[in-house]
Amino acid sequence: MNRYSSWKYTFILIVIAVGILYALPNLYGSAPAVQISASSASAEISELTELQVSIALDDADIKAVSMELAEGRLTIRFADEETQLRARDILQESLGTSHVVALNLAPDTPDWLRDLGADPMFLGLDLRGGVHFLMEVDMEAAAKTSEERYVSDIRTTLRENKVRYKTITRIDEGGLLVRYRDTVQKIDGDKLIKDNFRALDIVEVKTEEPETRLILNPDVVKETQKNALQQNITILRKRVNELGVAEPVIQQQGLRRIVVQLPGVQDTARAKDILGATATLEFRMVDDDHSVQDAIDGPVPAGSRLYNNRSGGQILLKKRVMLTGDSIIDASSGIDQRSGGPDVSITLDGKGAKQFSNATRDNVGRRMAVVFIETKTETVEVDGEMVKKRKKIEEVINAATIQEQLGKRFHITGIGSTQDARNLALLLRAGALAAPIEIVEERTVGPSLGKDNIAKGFNSVKIGFILVLIFMAVYYRVFGLFADVALTLNLVLIVALLSLLQATLTLPGIAGIVLTVGMAVDANVLIFERIREEIRNGNSPQASIHAGYEKAFSTITDANITTLIAALVLFSFGTGPIKGFAVTLSLGIICSMFTAIMVTRALVNLTYGGRKLDKLRI
Repeated sequence: MNRYSSWKYTFILIVIAVGILYALPNLYGSAPAVQISASSASAEISELTELQVSIALDDADIKAVSMELAEGRLTIRFADEETQLRARDILQESLGTSHVVALNLAPDTPDWLRDLGADPMFLGLDLRGGVHFLMEVDMEAAAKTSEERYVSDIRTTLRENKVRYKTITRIDEGGLLVRYRDTVQKIDGDKLIKDNFRALDIVEVKTEEPETRLILNPDVVKETQKNALQQNITILRKRVNELGVAEPVIQQQGLRRIVVQLPGVQDTARAKDILGATATLEFRMVDDDHSVQDAIDGPVPAGSRLYNNRSGGQILLKKRVMLTGDSIIDASSGIDQRSGGPDVSITLDGKGAKQFSNATRDNVGRRMAVVFIETKTETVEVDGEMVKKRKKIEEVINAATIQEQLGKRFHITGIGSTQDARNLALLLRAGALAAPIEIVEERTVGPSLGKDNIAKGFNSVKIGFILVLIFMAVYYRVFGLFADVALTLNLVLIVALLSLLQATLTLPGIAGIVLTVGMAVDANVLIFERIREEIRNGNSPQASIHAGYEKAFSTITDANITTLIAALVLFSFGTGPIKGFAVTLSLGIICSMFTAIMVTRALVNLTYGGRKLDKLRI
């Protein structure tokens, strides 16, 4: 009686060994670091980059603790945060816009543990701090985008109503200018615009030519900018979710700024690149009727425009856009089976699919180009002052012959690398930003709740844990020591699971662990009291042990399952800190079921199983 088969002992030992192994990385700290990654396919992180970084740091008399090149990223560790911030500024100036330089906290986990896939769990901003971005939305660009959209709409309306005009252009200082053929056409056109475009105000222009200036209504401008800010917040949330960040903080600050706090992010360089990117796609027909060289040497043909090719050359494309990235509802990266290179599969919405289908049907046998458009901010020196300017990068990813009429789903190739394909798919899935955003401040932040409160949180776990250990050992004697071992393993397994899941531990999560400590002991208390009751009823020690575990099992299971259901509901419907509490509570319940029942039973069986006992020390 009271014996386990060998496979059960083996299973318990394997679980304990794996738990200890994956909990170990949390004993090692983390160091302030600067992480460098390529911002495009043309920039590659190599040993040459490492040499360039070393020279830049040596010239600035900055000493790095270590430098590691892995997975296309260069991570440089420093002794303190002050050195880290100085190094970031120096490296940004040295490497320019071809690389993304970001702050990071790099774990000091030994290589042998990392080779086994053992990484420490993440700590939230309220525990260890994290990365803080302050972003500013370009409100002028939002208004400009709205005005450019009206250019196409007004042109279509005037054509449909057979109103003759010369040009419809956007004015640099803001607004639109419509030039008509004659005064009669102007009167008819102004009436159409007034009736169909109430967001535009007509401003009379005193010129000899029949023309009308249009400006956005001030209330519409405010609403457009407000919507742009809210849409950007929504898009940023989607992008952060794609990055897998737990419990992020994304909120509005003022009328044009957004605060983004990312706890537990290791690849901060990629996060910085993804958050600030304004990438989208345009599909245009290639102008094969004219020579590219003639366009380079002389005037570009009317209705066409020269674009840079990603391979380094130039290509002549039609100005008319067949499809924009706004019609894309899903995108995923993969490998093209024919070429073996990376590709992105794209799914369009209904309107975009119909538009694209008609356009490709009429152009079968001709070449179509995919234009990648990205807006970046770079700092340049103007009259002795450093000024930030936005730079719009437009390059052709590929140009291929349309073999057949395309529909809702298709894929594009010619992308530089699998990482570029993943990033592009992520950006297209999350959607395009309503207006460009610029990271105006980036820093690592300290714990928002203060070191004193954090120390109290950890101390509550320690004090509660120690008091429970003492109580169990004194009150239940040898069996209490078994419960203490199980409780210790319970904490180790919780930490190991949090590390394996790469979950983020926050202060509410610590509260969940404290609650778990009490609940884990509660199961042992039920078992031990049942054993005492069986002994008082005159049963033998061995029979009492067997009956204690068997009869208490259903009660423990019922109690833990109901608590687990409550935790799952909290996780499903809660947000932020509530989810953090629910995660640690759920993991704690699962671990306590294993340790309080299987582990203690194994220890009891090893100590008392198969022996003739006169009494139990319980």
